[in-house]
Amino acid sequence: MATTTTTNQSGSSRALVNQQQVEKKLSSRLTKNKVLKWVFFACTLIGLIVLAALLIDTLIKGVPYLKPSFFTNFSSSMPSMAGIKGALVGTLWLMITIIPISIILGVGTAIYLEEYAKDNAFTSFVKISISNLAGVPSVVFGLLGLTIFVRGMGIESLSLGKSVIAAALTMSLLILPVIIVSSQEAIRAVPKSVREASYGLGGNKWQTIYKIVLPAALPGILTGFILSLSRALGETAPLILIGIPTILLRLPTGIFDMFQAMPIQIYNWAKMPQEAFQHVASAGIIVLLVLLLAMNGLAIFLRNKFSKKY
Repeated sequence: MATTTTTNQSGSSRALVNQQQVEKKLSSRLTKNKVLKWVFFACTLIGLIVLAALLIDTLIKGVPYLKPSFFTNFSSSMPSMAGIKGALVGTLWLMITIIPISIILGVGTAIYLEEYAKDNAFTSFVKISISNLAGVPSVVFGLLGLTIFVRGMGIESLSLGKSVIAAALTMSLLILPVIIVSSQEAIRAVPKSVREASYGLGGNKWQTIYKIVLPAALPGILTGFILSLSRALGETAPLILIGIPTILLRLPTGIFDMFQAMPIQIYNWAKMPQEAFQHVASAGIIVLLVLLLAMNGLAIFLRNKFSKKY
């Protein structure tokens, strides 16, 4: 009786599944998979070829101009005398000023929204607004920085002028949404059981955040911050809008001094009619790329280091 039942079930299963139709569909699916695989490979290859062509062209034009004098001279109207000293030092000043502003405001906001703020409609509105700000064009932040920081909203005592601090505050506004969102995601990824264990051992809210949550979320926070900082150092539109000079024959000595920036300097060289200035601009691009790659490498190193520790 049992054998007859099993045989009937096997027969009904074969009747329900048409092996010929399955094999036919499987063949078409495999063919489609191969086609899509090569389509995606072609897309990747096109991007790599374009990137390689740009890099090779930039290196061919710029490497001959990477001489010691290029790093010790200020900008000049003569291509052979043009250097990146002022722009490089000004960019370093800008970077050093942006770091504490954006870290304190960005990570502090993320901690409040994730650990302290109540889950209500207002908090949800703030989170959505911050996420939307990450997609706002950089020109808008440049106009905002010009109005609030450079001109002080028409109040002379609040005006910071075309200084390092005004540019740093403007660029911090630009990258803050990305830092806040990435920090929120990193803090949210820390398991609740870790927090509960800290509370069980007698730790209060701040001790748990400072000694448990932040160290565990540090790799994600650092990665988001350094990548955001890289974006800020490569932006040109906000700096143009707030009036950062293209030629300045002195170095800044403080955050309230005027300065040059590498993106502005490269842009100025690139729009010059002389062909030699295009090569000088390529040399400046190489220096900026090296700086950005070094920062991205630092982000990867710190992420791997703290990921292993925690």
